[in-house]
Amino acid sequence: MKPQPRSSNPNPLCPPLITINAEVQGVTFFNPANGYAVIRVKVREEPGIVTAVGNIVEVKPGELLNLSGQWKEHPKYGRQFLITKAEPLLPAGVNAIRRYLASGQLKGVGPALAERMIKLFKDKTLEIIDTDPDQLLRVEGIGVSKLQKIVQSWEEQHHVRALILFLQEHDVSPALAVRIHRHYGAQALQKVRDNPYDLAYEVHGIGFKTADAIALKLGFAPYCRERLEAALVYMLFHASESGHVFVPLDELLENTTSLLGGAPLEELHSALDVLAERRRIILEELPTQGLGTVVYLSHFHRWENEIAQRLRELIQHPAAVDKSKLRNVLAQLEARHRITLSPQQRQAVEDACLNKVFILTGGPGTGKTTITRFIVEAVTALGIAVKLAAPTGRAAKRLSEATRTHASTLHRLLQYAPDGGFGMNETKMLKAGMLVVDEVSMLDCHLCLAVLRALPLTSRLVLVGDVNQLPSVGPGNILGDLLKSAALPHAELTHIYRQAQESMIVVNAHRINQGQFPCQSPKPPPEADFYWIEQDDPSRVQAMILQMVCERIPAGYGMDPRLDVQVLTPMHKGEVGTQQLNTLLQERLNPKGREFAVGFRKMRVGDRVLQMRNNYDKEVFNGDLGWISSVNIEDGQAVVEFDGRDVSYELSEMDELSLAYAVSVHKSQGSEYPCVVMPLLTQHFMLLQRNLIYTGLTRARRLAVILGSKKALVIGLKNAKAKNRYTDLARRIVEMVEG
Repeated sequence: MKPQPRSSNPNPLCPPLITINAEVQGVTFFNPANGYAVIRVKVREEPGIVTAVGNIVEVKPGELLNLSGQWKEHPKYGRQFLITKAEPLLPAGVNAIRRYLASGQLKGVGPALAERMIKLFKDKTLEIIDTDPDQLLRVEGIGVSKLQKIVQSWEEQHHVRALILFLQEHDVSPALAVRIHRHYGAQALQKVRDNPYDLAYEVHGIGFKTADAIALKLGFAPYCRERLEAALVYMLFHASESGHVFVPLDELLENTTSLLGGAPLEELHSALDVLAERRRIILEELPTQGLGTVVYLSHFHRWENEIAQRLRELIQHPAAVDKSKLRNVLAQLEARHRITLSPQQRQAVEDACLNKVFILTGGPGTGKTTITRFIVEAVTALGIAVKLAAPTGRAAKRLSEATRTHASTLHRLLQYAPDGGFGMNETKMLKAGMLVVDEVSMLDCHLCLAVLRALPLTSRLVLVGDVNQLPSVGPGNILGDLLKSAALPHAELTHIYRQAQESMIVVNAHRINQGQFPCQSPKPPPEADFYWIEQDDPSRVQAMILQMVCERIPAGYGMDPRLDVQVLTPMHKGEVGTQQLNTLLQERLNPKGREFAVGFRKMRVGDRVLQMRNNYDKEVFNGDLGWISSVNIEDGQAVVEFDGRDVSYELSEMDELSLAYAVSVHKSQGSEYPCVVMPLLTQHFMLLQRNLIYTGLTRARRLAVILGSKKALVIGLKNAKAKNRYTDLARRIVEMVEG
């Protein structure tokens, strides 16, 4: 007789769950990123071997599971048991124990050792491991060291499974449960029970909403102190993801109340007071900005103050350069390169070499690269050691090519460590008389401060960037605030040189920056380097992108669609968002690569991928572009090539990567591509800004195609005021430097 459905609250519209006891015979597929598995199981009430699918903890043959779920008929794979909940049980019987131990479930135990253990202890083997493990020393091949490894592995599994069972009740995936256990170890379950809101602070991948759902199910009151504090801190972190360093108090209270679905204002103020007493936040009055009281996360407040303070110390520490020698060197460089610098260019080079801190800005075609090369060569000729860096690998590579001097990413230069610190800092400084940093518009507060901490006071700092590009992804508006302070020497290059005027990419970048509609290229393909194509229908725009990337551009320009053509789009969702375009382009450009699952996404060997966050162990950073070169599903490993360097990933780590046939304009910062195709539609309304269009266009080197709605382009051109970021660095710099 088959088991009867168990349900405490039957609902005819939602079939009740049934429970089966299953012995795992084999694992067809398991994705450690989200715990999704396809397993073959033996069920007492069912003939033969059946398939069960769902999110479970990793299992091995021989394990017993108590599965809750429903039987469903899959149109392709037939009858399957869809798992809603899985409770691991200890294997019973000699054969099941043998399969379990031989599967490698316990570290240090293989088939041969498993056989010797069973021969000695028979069906009591697992009980011995659990209650009297010292008995295992009687088994040939098990010494003290091996015993410790077996016991540790057994205890870890018990802790993990207990945590997974507990969190399954709160809709937390097994993969996240494993991550929580990895962070807290044996204390994980108790930690979750005591205060699940700590998960949102301390465990990557667990946000406030997940922690909140667990806490409320555990009986935490809607307006308890832990919940209100966590919500306030979450909203401050959430604001920082939009670039804000602080939030006005009234706005914070309003947003937090909305998040919680209502909360007593008095209780929120009380929670703020507690957070302030514990120095988690800083309350400050900013009357000059007309904002009244504002709220900082304490480390953001510390960062702003320290950046201003270190700039003052750097500027005030003398390090003279002989002006006459510098001018002689510049004359020699002009003769060597057969270039005559304009008065503006010459002044910029001199100011960069003579001042302790100097900012060089300008758009495409204005000679920023030439000036940067002259600065580097001039200080080198004067015997000053120079180092070059940029926020991303691609930007560093371009800087190196432009100056013919080695450049690295800032993270590599500063020796970023997995614990969040930098090897180069105020106690171990860079050995450089000058540091040149390119693409400074991408610098956030954290990275800017790390640079200043690692820079000797005897050194010079030259910051190069384009203030009209999108600001950093992280909190702060460093380049904008430095210029806004007007307290630091700077030069803005505005003249577009004759050779650059021949590029419609350059011409149109400046037109867009001035709010003017772009011009079509007067040349025919393949000489033309810019196209504007008007099309209002999103589905037609999608079809045109696929045709251009896969057919027309390769045929007309000889470009490889997988290597040379990059789609940039403002959004992730929608018909021309990154998600749909990546799926469609993957199918067109890489249909036969070996496929494997990463969560609910499909990736293939040969796919172009983008690193989505910094991984300091692998030395791969947010925005790095790579290619999946191989995958071994059995071993749970994949290899991704980044600029000729092979990097190994566990399949559970592949969620750090996304397909990169289409990427957001924000993710393209610091990169250049032979060809850029960029859709602009009115459905992008919330993101249409002049600096976004400008940034996307200036990523193109040989060809740029903008297609979409004329109305959308006009909206973006008119929106010159990108959403203001809440920062106060400019005022602090003025007070420090001039005060």
